[in-house]
Amino acid sequence: MDIHEVLEYLPHRYPILLVDRVLECVPGQHIVAVKNVTINEPFFQGHFPNHPVMPGVMIVEALAQASAILSFKTLGSKPDPNSVYYFVGIDGMRFKRPVAPGDQVRLEARLQRHIRSVWKFAAQASVDGQVVAEGELMCTVRDL
Repeated sequence: MDIHEVLEYLPHRYPILLVDRVLECVPGQHIVAVKNVTINEPFFQGHFPNHPVMPGVMIVEALAQASAILSFKTLGSKPDPNSVYYFVGIDGMRFKRPVAPGDQVRLEARLQRHIRSVWKFAAQASVDGQVVAEGELMCTVRDL
């Protein structure tokens, strides 16, 4: 999926859109996406100006966005303006190394469980084959 199709599945826009491309998506199973990290990211102005590091919460958000795409692809639907995708839990998230400008973050999520409106994923972010973050995410879609 290129960025145009990603935009069909995520309501996020700049500066919070954190998925640039989907490399692989098997509905009901897993997704592989990428985030290209550039020095122009707005969070680098304050985190940290002399040693820019992508905030861990932004890495988790990128994983959640990839997971959301997998959810919608699994359902065979796209988000509508009357619903929102929320975090309901983050378990065992660990950060292994920093992400810096110039890195391409590989975002992988595997669907573990879908019960009613709650989705659970095993998620992992890596750069150049090295894990930078991993854990479990739980999300839900709610009507507004």
